[in-house]
Amino acid sequence: MSSPVYRARRAHLDDLPALKALWEAMRFPGADLEKHLTDFQVVHEANHPIVGAVGFQMAQRHGRIHSEAFSDFGITDQARPLLWARIQTLCTNHGIHRVWTQEHVPFWIQNGFQPAAPTLLEKLPEAWDRAQPGWLTLQLRDEQAIASLDKEFAMFVESEKGRSAEALG
Repeated sequence: MSSPVYRARRAHLDDLPALKALWEAMRFPGADLEKHLTDFQVVHEANHPIVGAVGFQMAQRHGRIHSEAFSDFGITDQARPLLWARIQTLCTNHGIHRVWTQEHVPFWIQNGFQPAAPTLLEKLPEAWDRAQPGWLTLQLRDEQAIASLDKEFAMFVESEKGRSAEALG
């Protein structure tokens, strides 16, 4: 018998009943999570309902992994890498510098997440509760280098505007 082939994708409205069942089984606040349905990445088998999901929020070039749920935790070794690949793609596409989570399972630590030092917690967006214990974090890009490049680009744009205005004048 062959192993099932799972796929990961963004959640959509048709997934809501299956997600509600997962959230209820995990005792998550389904009504709150339902408002953020499209923040969820889901894992499913071809032509079958979803078997796992994880939430991924973005704020101020930071991402947060939350509310991980599976119908069968025996599939997590297959599902988590698919979800992590989706999250990494989202991070690349949206310019995310750092990812945060309070999901304390070995998979996340094996993929580079480390306990957040108090100085790093200061970078955690205010939308997420800094007072909550147990934050893990992973830096994807050098935030200072990106900020420096952004400043240089802004200066370049300003100088080009000046040159254009001078040329037109």
